[in-house]
Amino acid sequence: MRASRSVPPSAARPPAGGRPAYTLLEVLVVVVILGIAGAMVIPAMGSTGILKVQGALRSIVSDITFAQSDAVAFQEKRAVCFDPTASAYSVVQVPGNFIDQAANTMYDPTKPNGKWTVNFASDARFGDARITFVDFGGGATNLIFDGLGGPVADAASNNPGPGGTIKVSGSGLTWTINVEAFTGRVTVAQDP
Repeated sequence: MRASRSVPPSAARPPAGGRPAYTLLEVLVVVVILGIAGAMVIPAMGSTGILKVQGALRSIVSDITFAQSDAVAFQEKRAVCFDPTASAYSVVQVPGNFIDQAANTMYDPTKPNGKWTVNFASDARFGDARITFVDFGGGATNLIFDGLGGPVADAASNNPGPGGTIKVSGSGLTWTINVEAFTGRVTVAQDP
């Protein structure tokens, strides 16, 4: 003889209306979880300005690193020319003894005019980021790398440059980008 299993009466018949449903407790748990997730997301949405400024910092650092690497790869000087009054900079080839931004700004296919120029004031991707100060020795605003990737004092010589500083401000904060002499090592620190 076979033993029969007993089935509880609630499992044998479907809920009223013939469809399964959520209990009030399950709905409340979901609402509480969504509320907690929303409370964590809202403050993060307010800090997008800082993220845009950090994007500007990353752009400067990556372009400096590119210029240094490109100088080594082609054994030719490269410069990053900053214009703090316009809050802009360009990456420039230096085939001779002087910097000619009009003729030698490097090609960037992502720009409408094809020139490797970044202008924080006119690019909404960088929020309110602005280049506020640049000094690569004696007030110079051009960072020039020789064929070995080291900063040089000017385009006409191979004398080592003193390194320098770039300050970027935005969202109520200021960051300093330092470029070391001799090595060209780039570091970024938030100002106190």
